[in-house]
Amino acid sequence: MIPVLDPAQAAALDAATQARGTSADVLMERAGRAVARGAVDLIGGVYGRRAVVVCGRGNNGGDGLVAARHLARWGVRVAVSWVEEPGELREPAAGNLGRLAEVGLTATVATPATLARELARADVAIDAIFGTGFRGVPEGPWAAAIAELNAGPAPAVAIDLPSGVNGATGAVEGLAVACDLTVTFGAPKIGAVLLPGAEFAGAVRVVDIGFPADLIETDVFLTEPTDVAAAVPVRAPDTHKRAAGVVLVVAGSRDMTGAARLIAEAAGRAGAGLVIAAVPIGILPAVQAGVTEAVFVGLPETADGGIAQAAVDPVLAALADANALAIGPGLTAQTETARFVREVVAACPVPAVIDADALNAFAGRAEDLADRKAAAVLTPHAGEFGRLSGVSAAALAGDRVTHARALAAEADAVALLKGSRTVIAHPDGSVRINPTGSAVLATAGSGDVLTGIIGGLLARGTEPLEAAAAGAYLHGLAGMLAGQRSGDGTLAGDLLPRIPDAVARVGEA
Repeated sequence: MIPVLDPAQAAALDAATQARGTSADVLMERAGRAVARGAVDLIGGVYGRRAVVVCGRGNNGGDGLVAARHLARWGVRVAVSWVEEPGELREPAAGNLGRLAEVGLTATVATPATLARELARADVAIDAIFGTGFRGVPEGPWAAAIAELNAGPAPAVAIDLPSGVNGATGAVEGLAVACDLTVTFGAPKIGAVLLPGAEFAGAVRVVDIGFPADLIETDVFLTEPTDVAAAVPVRAPDTHKRAAGVVLVVAGSRDMTGAARLIAEAAGRAGAGLVIAAVPIGILPAVQAGVTEAVFVGLPETADGGIAQAAVDPVLAALADANALAIGPGLTAQTETARFVREVVAACPVPAVIDADALNAFAGRAEDLADRKAAAVLTPHAGEFGRLSGVSAAALAGDRVTHARALAAEADAVALLKGSRTVIAHPDGSVRINPTGSAVLATAGSGDVLTGIIGGLLARGTEPLEAAAAGAYLHGLAGMLAGQRSGDGTLAGDLLPRIPDAVARVGEA
């Protein structure tokens, strides 16, 4: 796992490193040099090149001053611009302002016009305006400088985080610098990992400037391929289908027959040895025709073709032979079906992944989800999250990590908040962020495939947090692989044959 820091954790890491004996001046020198190296790598050399470094007053600006000095020393022609009069700088930024004279540079206060002229002839721009602690909306000369950086033709390099991006949430409430590269120190920052901030960050390069690994303290992590490979069990040579994991899928209704089929096949593709599909009796032939490898339970149905409350007993009986439950997609929000869902979730003796209409059955009553016998993974998208918790889509987008944590704590379950990027929170507050996926996953049934993958992993014995994180990663990777073939025409069914490919890819990492 890759640790991800919020602004407070980044500041604490800096302070703890200094307390251990590495001075702020040394850290700034290393950081600025790394930024200069990133800029040179981005433009492919130094000969005949021009750079513009746009500085604010804090340590971020100090890093920019160091970068300017190194670029000039390497032969790049450099212009250093203050967004506004810096006033009295604190050390070590003040010392690095004085050291510009070593390479014949001075820093001047830019107007939009002078900054535009410098940027028009630059090969690279360095954004050293705000640091990781920024939040809110840039105004006045700060907004004008960001606008000029975005209007200029040169690629931009951010120091730690693009200016204008909220370092704690990734939110962008006003203007932000659209960067091609972000050079960050010790660990990536949340603002450059979550969207929309990640879009402004471009490629993120993590540089070691001397932060001791044991001082990097966080409970937010970015999932890596090796994490996923470790979460997918290896079958024993003498295993059999039931030992490989049995999933009970409860899904579908008269108007939504495809959900059960997608979940069932996804669970099998994720390695479950046996899938039992429990569906309304009226759609049983259609589901059977689409899933040849599963076994089936026909359930009592309502007049509208949903699952009736009388289905509770046969579902609980089927769960006696299962290792995991996947419930929700396609069930509808009928009152009787919702009562059925709440009874099953409360009595389920095995880990469950709860999605779609099974979540809607708890609308406005997320705390009732905590009344269960076994572990659970909740997989809401923004709309389902809002119905569960009452949080608006705008508020949710503004701080996905905080809200995912809150739902996990309230429901005493792993909460997987779908989206770009998917956030997975444990009730203890630890968080995983999923880096895979693309816009091709914005298609009907894609979430059903995710439910099946997680259900398959739960059935194989993977712990809920690991199953959710690995499932999200594999789902996103399968979508990316399918998208290489089908582009925006990718359908949820196209992901299914790519799931084993995704598992193989992470195993090779």
